[in-house]
Amino acid sequence: SARRRRRRGLAAEGGSSRDGGSMRCQVSVLYFARSAELAGLRSETLSVPRQITSLQLWEEIVKAHPRLAVIRDQVVFAVRQEYVLLGDQLLVLHPGDEVAIIPPISGG
Repeated sequence: SARRRRRRGLAAEGGSSRDGGSMRCQVSVLYFARSAELAGLRSETLSVPRQITSLQLWEEIVKAHPRLAVIRDQVVFAVRQEYVLLGDQLLVLHPGDEVAIIPPISGG
């Protein structure tokens, strides 16, 4: 049943968190181009709140990789392969969701 699946999902996530009770989940963060250079890796798994604005999600990622702050005004997010602007848009994340950090691509 849906209730059983939900309960199993909560158990897999630990059920509680360190940030005042908001649920957290593990997401895959993919870094491309300059963001990969600045972060020093191409992908990783981060634990983030399940309900978070796109700007708060960016801030969580920058906490892990402060050098990314320099591309804040140019970066584009894709969450589950959908583009998302940095701002107040509320995201509801699920364990295993993919978050891509896509800096602007310059061409000639």
